[in-house]
Amino acid sequence: MDDFYRIKRLPPYVFAIVTDLKTKARARGEDIIDLGMGNPDMPTPKHIVAKLVEAAQNPKNHRYSASRGITRLRQAIARWYRERYDVEIDPDSEAIATIGAKEGMAHLALAVLQPGDGALVPNPTYPIHAYSVVIADGDLRSVPMTPDGDFFARLEEAGKLAWPKAKLLILSFPHNPTTMCVDRAFFERVVAFAREHRLMVVHDFAYADFGYDGYRPPSFLEVPGAKDVGVEIFSLSKSYNMPGWRMGFVCGNARMILALGRIKSYLDYGAFQPIQIASIIALEDDQSVVHDIVELHRRRRDVLVNGLNKIGWSVAKPQGTMFVWAPIPEAFRPMGSLEFSKLMIQEAKVAVSPGIGFGEYGEGYVRFALVENEHRIRQALRGLKALTK
Repeated sequence: MDDFYRIKRLPPYVFAIVTDLKTKARARGEDIIDLGMGNPDMPTPKHIVAKLVEAAQNPKNHRYSASRGITRLRQAIARWYRERYDVEIDPDSEAIATIGAKEGMAHLALAVLQPGDGALVPNPTYPIHAYSVVIADGDLRSVPMTPDGDFFARLEEAGKLAWPKAKLLILSFPHNPTTMCVDRAFFERVVAFAREHRLMVVHDFAYADFGYDGYRPPSFLEVPGAKDVGVEIFSLSKSYNMPGWRMGFVCGNARMILALGRIKSYLDYGAFQPIQIASIIALEDDQSVVHDIVELHRRRRDVLVNGLNKIGWSVAKPQGTMFVWAPIPEAFRPMGSLEFSKLMIQEAKVAVSPGIGFGEYGEGYVRFALVENEHRIRQALRGLKALTK
């Protein structure tokens, strides 16, 4: 593959090393508790599945769909924003359905960047945020997101010093992997910053519903003027336990939505129509299921974080996301996050994601995903206690 230009620009997938080690351990019969990938473990709510089955039985839904998403789905998306955030979205020009958030992010970068265009991206970050820029042949410019500094101050510095000027800013709050949360005032500063530097903004809002202890994650689009400078991406994967369904949407700036729609029209025919129809039900029907899903993750968070602190691994409780971002215990810090993650599988029988996989500023951390039940999390804690004592 050394001859393929874009493949050469992509580094080896760090998480594959941990996954391979986990797979081999399980093949030997070892019980590995997997807290690595943020892959929701609970079933999709029954009423959403029932709608999928019903729609799939109608032959009319077996044909090609629309790459922008069917009209009723885009209308449901607009209603979702109006009811939750008091934001008006034109379903025809300001909303587009995507085959999950990753597809939307990757194709949007291809649509709006030309070779060499700069993009400001936090580091550490969810890999597609950085590598959508790399795949689009853009110029990736990392902005450190670490506890020892003011992220926005660093962002402002990067915006002023970068040359040629960056054209795109990619954000995601609540943040994966660091779990950092922001308030509405932060997005007001982002909008002003984007206007000053003529930046397009993409906000990945995958954890829109995952706020704990009274915290409500704000939408970027809540801020006046946000649609003038950018878009927001949402995925049904986490809030509705629909990860394998691959359904998301992008809303906001009509020019960016038009560009994404144009490139998608060449690349796909949209998601299987019964999935789109079931997604309408997810967005419009009983929303108590979202509360239940978030509450389940809050309880898991409490069990894990309380347990880690009890065994001497000092970790703060995150206000958002379905993750815990944990600094490596001091005694193990010199070995680095990848080797420590491998040690956790070998000795504690627990799989996590090494921080280095999210960028160089993720080194020194591991990420726990809250994707096992409370009993399994307690079992993991017993293994970790034996490792760290």
